[in-house]
Amino acid sequence: MRWLADAVYLIIGLIYLPVALYHALVVGKNRRGWRQRFGGVPRFDPDRRRIWIHAVSLGEINATPKLVEALRERLPDADIVLSTTTDTGYARGVQLYGGDRVFRFPLDFSWVVARVLDRVRPSLIVLVELEVWPNLVRLASRRGIPVAVVNGRLTERSARRLAWFGGAARAMFADLAWIGAQDDAIVARFCALGAAPDRTEVTSSLKWDTTVVTDRVEGDEGLARALGIDRSRPLWVCGSTGPGEEEVILEAYHTLLNTARPSARNVQGDSGFEAERNRAPGSNGDTVASNQSRERERAVNLPPVAGAPDSGGPATPAPLLAVVPRKPERFDEVARLIEKAGFTCVRRSRHPDGATPARSSGRDVILGDTMGELRKFYSLASVVFVGRSLAPMGGSDPMEVAALARPIVVGPHMENFAEPVRMMQEADCIRAVDSSISLAAAVGEILSDADLAASLGQRAREVVLKNQGATRRTADRLVELLNEADRSPRGTDR
Repeated sequence: MRWLADAVYLIIGLIYLPVALYHALVVGKNRRGWRQRFGGVPRFDPDRRRIWIHAVSLGEINATPKLVEALRERLPDADIVLSTTTDTGYARGVQLYGGDRVFRFPLDFSWVVARVLDRVRPSLIVLVELEVWPNLVRLASRRGIPVAVVNGRLTERSARRLAWFGGAARAMFADLAWIGAQDDAIVARFCALGAAPDRTEVTSSLKWDTTVVTDRVEGDEGLARALGIDRSRPLWVCGSTGPGEEEVILEAYHTLLNTARPSARNVQGDSGFEAERNRAPGSNGDTVASNQSRERERAVNLPPVAGAPDSGGPATPAPLLAVVPRKPERFDEVARLIEKAGFTCVRRSRHPDGATPARSSGRDVILGDTMGELRKFYSLASVVFVGRSLAPMGGSDPMEVAALARPIVVGPHMENFAEPVRMMQEADCIRAVDSSISLAAAVGEILSDADLAASLGQRAREVVLKNQGATRRTADRLVELLNEADRSPRGTDR
């Protein structure tokens, strides 16, 4: 089986090679770490118990600190090391744990995995969310090294794709020592793919615990000063955005800066989140645009923004927009989109703390083109749109926004966070949209009603507080697995 997997990987690698070269040479992505990806990871002390945690990218790495802390409290004699795949994940891992504790995740060729197991010498391997690889799971299991999945996440789409591999997928999932899943639906999907029901359970999401419940984030005021943000104006922050979304956001911003925009009442109305998802098309280009005419037919006016022509009655200050793309390689692309839309792009990287503050041109859009400052932007926000959700990219984490008690707007594609979104829906503290029209409507409604905004944010925070505790449950089970492994004889993959 291992050689079959190697052959498949080799074929896929040859096909993907031009894309990888383009990303490395043109985009500047994944240029480093290839020695470690082929097994050249550091050698660790073979005489210590060691937990190897793998978190593929930035979001998964950010879910680990509380778990690592809990494991260190329970196992002070154990060594904990981490691996990651992406550049952003690696940078964050080094920031959190130091360069001597973090390495690049190896390619799943059998000889590479065997070499890494020899060098790392793990007593337990912990995979965050769904980074299950056939050779890694098989070779580790044959050596008597338990492999566990924590914060388990498996969408219907991913489950269908894995089911195509038939017996190979079932054998891989059957070899897992334990799965701590985020909800009952995910448990059912893992079991359908071959995971043992008695080794699969619901622990909820680790991200409920990693979110810091607070009103302010350290450094947010410095960020505001550097960017010249007028704190008397509402700030709309769009975080972790992806391809195809910024154009929609900028169109919605144009709408917000004018008087005519659709009633946010119709954003949810008779549809709700599931209906929005079900009728959203599958491609990035069509996800939002195809709903425009339907939304325009339902449109009515929201209260006008201050300074707009013919504004009457109570005025709502014109909002300021900040866009924070998820991936740094897209910063320049998004800057061009902002300028193409007729706005002045104010880049955070050009206005660091302590420098001369940015001056407003009256047509500004702020671009968060630095790493590690998204929570600062969220802390300053009056309303937040959580990105990678208008286009079919699975969504981004809404929980860190909820912990700050900020009103949340999402698109129809939040499959990676379906359970948290469902809980927030039940608490009526989240708004779902599927077009620039409905996006402007939802944001406009929230910005024009301070009581509504405060109520949405507070209810979102209450959902976070209610669901914390996954870290303790997960850490306790991992300690049990490690102790069981210590009492069992080790095997070999040779």
